[in-house]
Amino acid sequence: MKDFDTYIFDLDGTLLSSLDDLAASTNYALRWAGMPERTTEEVRMFVGNGVKLLMERAIPDGQQNPRFEEVYAKFREHYLKHSLDRTRPYEGVIGMLRELKRRGKKLAIVSNKFYAATQDLARHFFADTIEVAIGERENIRKKPAPDTVLEALRQLGASKEGAVYVGDSDVDVMTAKNSGLPCISVLWGFRDKDFLIEHGATLFVEKPQEILANL
Repeated sequence: MKDFDTYIFDLDGTLLSSLDDLAASTNYALRWAGMPERTTEEVRMFVGNGVKLLMERAIPDGQQNPRFEEVYAKFREHYLKHSLDRTRPYEGVIGMLRELKRRGKKLAIVSNKFYAATQDLARHFFADTIEVAIGERENIRKKPAPDTVLEALRQLGASKEGAVYVGDSDVDVMTAKNSGLPCISVLWGFRDKDFLIEHGATLFVEKPQEILANL
């Protein structure tokens, strides 16, 4: 694998196994509203483009439902309190990040998760390795737009040359393309290899340690 200077990581499904907490908060909000709950596998397929779209897919009739905003608000309220209940880094992720850092690489997170949760999770799990963490904000377009990636590069003082994007979903493949970066697709996250290939992925790793190969 090419020796990159800068690594821009997706968060959920790439660095963090967060599906259980996302599903728990989704179903908490749905139960509160008297709506049908969703299975974990359904939530797995709903995630990948921000929590608002997750709830749009989970709530019957999505944003057309007159109670959408209040149920979405209930999800946010619950998730901000419970985002660390069962969420953990995938096996091998911490060691991979520390080795990249030791080798002088610049590291950042870009996520469609709302900004406060992205910051909290980055500080909790990756304070000694991740320099920049950017979540969803009103003044910046979410992925697959390139805005968060370009902002991360700006804050790192890095250029596109020598940078790579690492993610687990079709949204990540498009984000990398729109940002003008190569994409490493991980196979331990929310989407399988066949799905990723169908959406344009070409470079894959099965374990975090493979990101370090040939560096």
